[in-house]
Amino acid sequence: MINPSSTALIMIDMQNGFINEASPLCVAGAKKSIPACRRALKYARKHAVSVYHIVRRYAADGSDVEPCRYDTWKDERPLSNACPEEIGPSEPAELAPLAGEAIIVKPRFSAFFQTDLHARLQRQGIDTLLLTGTTTPNCIRSTCYDALSYNYDVIVVEDATSSRNEDVQRANMEDMAFIGARIVRSVDL
Repeated sequence: MINPSSTALIMIDMQNGFINEASPLCVAGAKKSIPACRRALKYARKHAVSVYHIVRRYAADGSDVEPCRYDTWKDERPLSNACPEEIGPSEPAELAPLAGEAIIVKPRFSAFFQTDLHARLQRQGIDTLLLTGTTTPNCIRSTCYDALSYNYDVIVVEDATSSRNEDVQRANMEDMAFIGARIVRSVDL
């Protein structure tokens, strides 16, 4: 059972730079997860669950791009101020933040790394997180592990997350479940 007053939905990197097939950083599977992300957002908004949109934006010079992404990023510079809007940092309209929903820019994979997310959640009395977004083995998983380290109850909304293929997705869900995260589907919220 989810207590809406102490729960936050964390939507990670559901940005055109990771969803749009024209982007060199497109994650296979991210676009397919949009309907489930939309259901999770609808659930959160209907039940007054706090919503946090966690986004990634890179410096125009690439100084903060993860080493594993730099070669892919350097020519078109998606997710930075130097990229065309259609593959830029904006979210798909159906996932865009509403007034009052937090937007936090993160510098690396975890939504907690060098952000004020934990402090904000603590001020609100949040003890449960619903994780959604992309990519499961990087941003979702590292956020899950950090959240568990902070003693949050973590619920990963499996169909509202995505990986480069189903084998990677399945393995990461099994690992997160093994360390204590609950795995649910968006239709079960």
